[in-house]
Amino acid sequence: MPRLTELSVKGELARYLYSLLWLLLLPILLINWLFNFTKFNSVVAKEYLSRFGYSNKSIVKGGIWLHCASVGEVVAMQQLVERLLITQPCGAITISTNTMTGRERVQQLFADKVVHLYLPYDFSWCIYPLLKKIQPRKLLITEMELWPNLCHCSWRKKVPTYLVNGRMSEKSAASYQKLAWLSQPLLNKLSGICAQGTRDVDNYLALGANNTTLVLTNNVKFDLVISENDYAEAAKMSEKFHLKNRTIIVAGSTHDSEELVAIEAYRQLAQQFPNLLLILVPRHPQRFSEVNDILLQQKLIFTRMSEPEYKENLEVLLVDKMGVLRALYSLANIAFVGGSIALRGGHNALEPAAFGVPILMGKSTYNNPQICETLHQAGALAFIENSDDFSQQCVRWLEDETLRQQATDAGLRVIKQNRGAIERTLAVLNLL
Repeated sequence: MPRLTELSVKGELARYLYSLLWLLLLPILLINWLFNFTKFNSVVAKEYLSRFGYSNKSIVKGGIWLHCASVGEVVAMQQLVERLLITQPCGAITISTNTMTGRERVQQLFADKVVHLYLPYDFSWCIYPLLKKIQPRKLLITEMELWPNLCHCSWRKKVPTYLVNGRMSEKSAASYQKLAWLSQPLLNKLSGICAQGTRDVDNYLALGANNTTLVLTNNVKFDLVISENDYAEAAKMSEKFHLKNRTIIVAGSTHDSEELVAIEAYRQLAQQFPNLLLILVPRHPQRFSEVNDILLQQKLIFTRMSEPEYKENLEVLLVDKMGVLRALYSLANIAFVGGSIALRGGHNALEPAAFGVPILMGKSTYNNPQICETLHQAGALAFIENSDDFSQQCVRWLEDETLRQQATDAGLRVIKQNRGAIERTLAVLNLL
């Protein structure tokens, strides 16, 4: 692993100032824990103590510690974890997340095969106890979760630390550049950076990453595998909500304002396609009630997925359940991928592509620019800006079966041609 023979005075000063800012937040963090203690049961509250460095969970020492920010990163890492589970004993993989929804997805995907912890706050005194408890052979950090003290503490404890599926947009690079005293020493403490694309490689190099530890591995999202569970879940939902003969548009991972765009497009399309159904899947569960109120205001016939009764002449299905979006894409005729009109960088367009579903997105795609551009150039994805664009492109695909089939084939072809990131990542990690 790379060793820093001499820590720069500026770098250490920057890290101490950064730690001081965290210290100022400590009262708020403690109040947040007390809030969770009163809101949730004692088991959840105790697990949340890992944010302060404490955990009573049984962990097999000498395994792999993988950190994923939230749901999206957990899902992206699924196949990598499945590969690691082949060689690691049960309980030897620890997955940390920042969010409760991330925790729920870890449990849903891996059950008791892995151990879940919340990532400790970025204080050295919170991180060291968990490093001592886990004693990881390697620490893997996904995408851009670069916490200065986490990387510093693992480096001090001689734990090889890798950034996997590393992402660095121009916007993020500019922010890191402003904090160069802090970010450059951080990058130099990494044993390896597995970058998603050439944009990311260039931006990491510009930030001072060591080119001997920087490898273009491509995006692990291309290696997604559709499971039998996805199809089984889709079949149950299709039966419950009578979807078999419906024309379906799934608007997935939507943010504020995007539901209204999809609803307006639906109103335009429903005049021409009376059998049309819109399925709305908000990105965050705290917005379920908000979207419910929007649908009430719009006076649409809708039901929530959690409701037991089916409604006749259903126009909109509001999905108030996490973990079913991939299955829903398998039922779609067309998919809109959210976070792209709402300027959040866009979410995973490869999931609908894997089911051969034509894709609509806004032009905010900085989270996965190469994926989106590749799908667009192949003809699997169309960029839109508003509800008129949304409805017009849907009309093209719904009226022209040949055009829709071309989009279907293009998406499947892009995925097939770009697989292999997991193998390359495992090679960098020396875990093949």
